[in-house]
Amino acid sequence: MYKIRIILDTKEDVIRTILVDESVSLENLHTTIAASFGFEGQQMASFYRTDDEWNQGEEIPLFNMAEAGEDISMQTCFVNEILPEENSKLIYVYDFLKMWTFYVDVVEISSEIKENLPETILSFGEIPEKEPKKEFVAENLNDEFDDENIDDLDENYGHFDDYDFNEY
Repeated sequence: MYKIRIILDTKEDVIRTILVDESVSLENLHTTIAASFGFEGQQMASFYRTDDEWNQGEEIPLFNMAEAGEDISMQTCFVNEILPEENSKLIYVYDFLKMWTFYVDVVEISSEIKENLPETILSFGEIPEKEPKKEFVAENLNDEFDDENIDDLDENYGHFDDYDFNEY
């Protein structure tokens, strides 16, 4: 049995702790998390692998997006495989238009067998009425496109003003 803590990325603390069976799929975990926060679970969602610093890694989408149908998805991934030990982490994003973002952390793994799982054992805080605004900030790219490099672009590719684009 897994005890998993889920924290909504907001200014105010909104936390749920749930118990799930170790063999549950990530699709079922998605449904459980959504329900524990009061969502219907009908929106697109993805889990993302992450390290201890919560850096976003490989996506595990709700549905298989590969043309050949052999790619990773929530249906083919299971909690005990993706979260193999305590303190394993995932980022969970629900509803890509609103970008509800959650931090998923395995608090405890036990061999105890419990009936009627999944179960929400802790519910703290209320979901805000409006989703939190996300600010996407690019890393410093060493000012690749500053004014000094414009001359290099012109030298390598010619100046765009030299072309008459109306001909096309």
